[in-house]
Amino acid sequence: MRFTVQRENILKPLQFVIGVVEKRQTLPVLSNVLIEAKDNTLSFTATDLEVEIVASVQLDISEKGLITLPARKFVDICRALPEDSKVDVWLDAEKDRVVIRSGRSRFNLATLPATDFPNIEEVKGQTNFTIPQSVLKNLIEKTQFSMAQQDVRFYLNGLLLEVSDQVIKAVATDGHRLSYCERDVDVAPKSRIQVILPRKGVVELAKLLEDSETLAEVIIGTNHIRVNLPNVQFTSKLVDGQFPDYERVIPKHGNKEVITNRELLRSALVRTSILSNEKYRGIRIRLQPGLLQAQAHNPEMEEAEEEVEVSYQGDNLEIGFNVNYLMEALAAIPGESVKMIYADPNSSCLILPVNENVGCKYVVMPMRL
Repeated sequence: MRFTVQRENILKPLQFVIGVVEKRQTLPVLSNVLIEAKDNTLSFTATDLEVEIVASVQLDISEKGLITLPARKFVDICRALPEDSKVDVWLDAEKDRVVIRSGRSRFNLATLPATDFPNIEEVKGQTNFTIPQSVLKNLIEKTQFSMAQQDVRFYLNGLLLEVSDQVIKAVATDGHRLSYCERDVDVAPKSRIQVILPRKGVVELAKLLEDSETLAEVIIGTNHIRVNLPNVQFTSKLVDGQFPDYERVIPKHGNKEVITNRELLRSALVRTSILSNEKYRGIRIRLQPGLLQAQAHNPEMEEAEEEVEVSYQGDNLEIGFNVNYLMEALAAIPGESVKMIYADPNSSCLILPVNENVGCKYVVMPMRL
């Protein structure tokens, strides 16, 4: 195998796949990237057995071949080379080494056999559709922060994608809060499809998607999901589990409605949170007509208080929340104004954009202070 390529042309596809490579692997070959040169296409594949990313670039290939290289070392070498430099890569078959030359630089990397590199099984399509990359990226960004981290309820450590007639929904929850977002999409499956993407797959897919109208092809199988982008193929195993009934979690009967400037409230919460308990992050929200008070205190007996003018005409209410959950929900909501709906001190708060056509909802459970 031999090819010569401009540094920038090889660096971009390598950066697409490197996020999948874990530093500590059970199999040595999983620390490597699979490089295949054939038919004037150079492709790079990385996997951790759960997520696989294949990125390719068009190139004049001197000699075709298939080999694996230490992924992070190869990326670091390419990053460290001068801009616009040419990179010459060839396999020294006698020594089982790959030689990389660029200008006066020369590197000799160990290889592992390509036959040892695992292949994710072919995705058998249950349904497939196309969606603008910006729409799919937005769905993920508006919801992924509510995914659980290392929860024993493994199905919470991921993102629910639900596809039904002309609608795609993304839902994430860690049991204390929930994020919901929906968008219209041209798809009509025979029945509603629900799949759970694992946390790592969600994070890597969000990095690959662009804020453009370029279409992404989504193929949902029984055990895998595949997203085909220009020159990049993303495949992830699905989490085998039953996601909670999110419809039951979203409050329906709140009668205390607060409308306020989103950024003013978020800034006030940021300042108040400075003196909240570092472990529990609890703050107290007090509501009275026309005014919202946010209060925090910590074990050192320090206190913070902020007041924000709001549109509210209901009864006085006092309720505690994890301030991080409120701030992240407010950061995700589009538009200048935000609507918060409460029922009582023991019920969840529903946070919505004032323009309800946006299709995002955020639920935050109260906490005892």
